[in-house]
Amino acid sequence: MNKKIIRRIAIAAVCVTLLLTALTGCMAAPADGAGSDDASAAAAGGLGIGTMVIYLVVIIAVFYFFMIRPEKKRKKKNEEMRNSLSVGDNVTTIGGMVGKIVNVSGDFITFETGEDRVRIKIAKWGVSSTGKDAEEPDDKAAN
Repeated sequence: MNKKIIRRIAIAAVCVTLLLTALTGCMAAPADGAGSDDASAAAAGGLGIGTMVIYLVVIIAVFYFFMIRPEKKRKKKNEEMRNSLSVGDNVTTIGGMVGKIVNVSGDFITFETGEDRVRIKIAKWGVSSTGKDAEEPDDKAAN
C-alpha cells in the first residue's frame, strides 16, 4: 500500500478512537443517580460536555488538515494542469493512452497516438498527466 494511504487510515483510526472515548466519557452516568451537571459527571469519572466539544473540534481539525485539505490541493493542481493543455503537449489519459495533442477546443482535446497518427477526441477531465511523465515510448528502440 501507499504510505499516504496507510497514514490516512491511521489518522482516521485515531480520530475514531478519540471520538468514541469522548462519547463514552460523556455518556457515563453518575453512580449515585444525582444530577447531570459537569461537576457531578466529572466526579463520577465521566467527561463533561466541554471536554466532548474540545474532542470534536480536535477531530474535525485533524480530518481537515490531513484528509480534506490535501485532497483539495490535489484537485486544484489537476484542474490547473488540464486548463493549461496546449498543442504539442504529450499526455496520458486516465485509460492509459499516450499521445501528442493536436487540437484543444473548449472542454475537449484531440491527440494523436503512435506512428499511424490515429486521432482520438476526449474530454479534458480524461487527462491524467502531461509532459515528461506522458512521453510516448519509442517503439523502434524496443524492437
